[in-house]
Amino acid sequence: MKRIIIAFFLCFFGMTIFAQDMSYYTSEFYLPDATFLERQIVLEVIRDSKMTGIGEFYHDALKLLLLKTPDIKNKEERDATDASARIVCQALGAEQYNDAAPELWQAVQYFDVINDYNQGFVMQDALTALGQVGGVQFVPQIVLRLHDFNIQVIPDAETKRRTQRAVVGCINALEALHDISGFRPVFFASIGWYDPAIKAMASVALPNIVDDPGEVIIEIIQDTSNTPPVKYEAWREMLRTRAPESSKAKVASVALATGWTYSTSNVTFQTNLREMRKSAIDTIRQMGAYDDSVYANLEKSYTNNFINTVPDYDEIRKTLSTLSVLATDDAVQILLNFLRDLHARRRSGPWAQKERQLLQWVIPSLGSTRTSSQDVRLLLTTIQRSTDYTGAEQGWARDAIRQLGN
Repeated sequence: MKRIIIAFFLCFFGMTIFAQDMSYYTSEFYLPDATFLERQIVLEVIRDSKMTGIGEFYHDALKLLLLKTPDIKNKEERDATDASARIVCQALGAEQYNDAAPELWQAVQYFDVINDYNQGFVMQDALTALGQVGGVQFVPQIVLRLHDFNIQVIPDAETKRRTQRAVVGCINALEALHDISGFRPVFFASIGWYDPAIKAMASVALPNIVDDPGEVIIEIIQDTSNTPPVKYEAWREMLRTRAPESSKAKVASVALATGWTYSTSNVTFQTNLREMRKSAIDTIRQMGAYDDSVYANLEKSYTNNFINTVPDYDEIRKTLSTLSVLATDDAVQILLNFLRDLHARRRSGPWAQKERQLLQWVIPSLGSTRTSSQDVRLLLTTIQRSTDYTGAEQGWARDAIRQLGN
């Protein structure tokens, strides 16, 4: 009791009397018979004195706290240990004391919320500190721990609260450590079962983990176990990154392809896939075709909608615009094939408002390519002169020929 009274005296007066005398604090902290509460009070005095450059002391203090954990006998001692560990972890993070990384990971394990008596605060602080001290060697373990949290199903509110405190620590650590392997679990945290504030925090952290997560995003989009909403969110996340245009174009190619290869009767999933395709098509128009596979899938975006009883005209228009901007030989050939099909229908049917609408879009798309293809010019000239077409339709062809130039 006498020592506790002295310790409380230190809390009130220690900053002025002992601010520069770490030896006194150290001797008090390491007294063999010091209680958990007494050590907590010493740490509080040191913390409140705002001394810096004492990372070694905090490191040794954490080692002692971990060594003494088997001696905890009751809730009071556990609470004192928790409070002490939080002070030490936060201080080590502030000091950026890298040598403490192994002990910080030990603290993560000891104070893991897998044990009901752990409230998650210390685990959060230890994980956050791991990021601050640059504990890159523990990235795989943190990634695995966050993955496990992401796939948990937690029914009761209290366990959910405790778990989310640990999740915050994982996100903080992976954001600070800037390792690309941390991107995937943080992404799934951003769309996971957590409270909105936690998901928003993960979303904010993602761009800070790595500038170009293109390969990870491709894996998520192509993973057959992921549903279209997940694939679409991954693609949208790619657009938000600081990745170079070439990388975004590459992922856009994958997003467009997946939008056509994934088969589902779920109406919501179909909407997700359609929106992902249209967004990818916009990106290809702006950033170019990453590879030749883009052309086959752009063709699908036209033809599959053309034969659909309820075509998405917006996707068709985006496709035609993108092919027109690309203006490569492949793009021109695809547009020419579209026009040839429409020309055949105009002459022998079927022909209805849908076909006429597409004719009105395809012809100027070809003109905008400025192609020198004689096949294109010949077909446009045929349409311009054919009595199968109305005066307005002939005018579209004439305008396109003018765009092509001499």
